[in-house]
Amino acid sequence: MNGKIVGVFLVGSGLIAGAALYYLQLYAFYEPVDSAAPEAEITIIASATGAPEPFILNDFEGIDSDSSPIRYRACFTTPMSLPMLTETYIVYDGAVPLNGPPGLPCFDAREIGETLEREEAVAFLSAKNIVDGVDRVIAVFEDGRAFAWHQLNEKYSE
Repeated sequence: MNGKIVGVFLVGSGLIAGAALYYLQLYAFYEPVDSAAPEAEITIIASATGAPEPFILNDFEGIDSDSSPIRYRACFTTPMSLPMLTETYIVYDGAVPLNGPPGLPCFDAREIGETLEREEAVAFLSAKNIVDGVDRVIAVFEDGRAFAWHQLNEKYSE
């Protein structure tokens, strides 16, 4: 009888710990970013000067977390065309969008990554070392949809 109690306790503890870990990873630390917050002000780096310029955007939705610098995700639209952007701003090679939590359904890392691979979208440098070793990247689709995320740069990627 004592073995059954210990077994139920161990299985129950494991289920509770697993559920808590799942919740903490996907929901607990993310906060919505207000469109008037500083985190919603997206810049893009000009290729001629290397200086950041404001990125024209509409319909901003974003999430962020203080627990990690790479948890930032944003979705928005832009009236700027891809040909104009590629001529004016720094293209970001090696952009890899990170999976986001369910709290931001507009950010689909798989779709963004596949679109970048098919060259139907272009990634741009938004901010170099926004936090030490982390860049902000913007991917712009041909239809004007755009997405931003933080990604480890060459300092930490191997």
